[in-house]
Amino acid sequence: MFMPLVRNRPTLPTVTNRPGRRVPATVAVLTLLVSATVLVNLVLPGWAYPVCGLVVTGALVAVARWSGLRAGCIGLDPRHLRRAAFFGLVGLAAIAVAFGVAVAVPALRDLFGNGRLDTLGIGTLLWVTLIRIPLGTVLMEEIAFRGVLPALLGAGDRWRWRPVLGAAALFGLWHALPSLALVENAAIDSAFGGVPILVVSVLAMLGAALAGVALHWWRHTGRGLLAPMLVHLATNSGGVLVAWWLLIQG
Repeated sequence: MFMPLVRNRPTLPTVTNRPGRRVPATVAVLTLLVSATVLVNLVLPGWAYPVCGLVVTGALVAVARWSGLRAGCIGLDPRHLRRAAFFGLVGLAAIAVAFGVAVAVPALRDLFGNGRLDTLGIGTLLWVTLIRIPLGTVLMEEIAFRGVLPALLGAGDRWRWRPVLGAAALFGLWHALPSLALVENAAIDSAFGGVPILVVSVLAMLGAALAGVALHWWRHTGRGLLAPMLVHLATNSGGVLVAWWLLIQG
């Protein structure tokens, strides 16, 4: 009797080993996100923004574990940490170069205009760029929209357009309430001054959805959430720092 050269090995589930929990888990995640955006945009004071982000992030991970999602499915596999860091740093460098070009070209400097920066001192600037944005925005949004939601919608180890576009569309809707404050941005107000705020809001949500697809590409290529986190952080915190620097330069 000949023994087979290759034995059949049990394969890990592509997404979750508890498929019956995917629907209630998805509903729970959407409920968390709707509650969070209402709270941070309409109810909570500014200092509570990162606190809410941390609480929601913990709840999202708990729901993911309850639904049976593996760490790799939501981009938290430590085996891919180096690869994710590499691609994240590459993206961060690309953002830095783009910002440098924009600063060097006078016609592009207006892109960084933000009326809210007039009241930012050094302490507030550090709070916004090192705590508020990383914990309240980047961490929660990447866990939610590039980690947990795509996995619950059916994304596995391969690129799948339906869950990617589904999560990106939800990421666009996530920006509905924040987009209503875009008139405070000097560049936006200059470019769309005569356009109804509803149209500006829809365009902003479409832009966020496209950004969601791009960030998911970084997560997929880097095989971990650290990759889009670094790119997201460079874009948001870096944009605030550049805008503040241009403002003090006068």
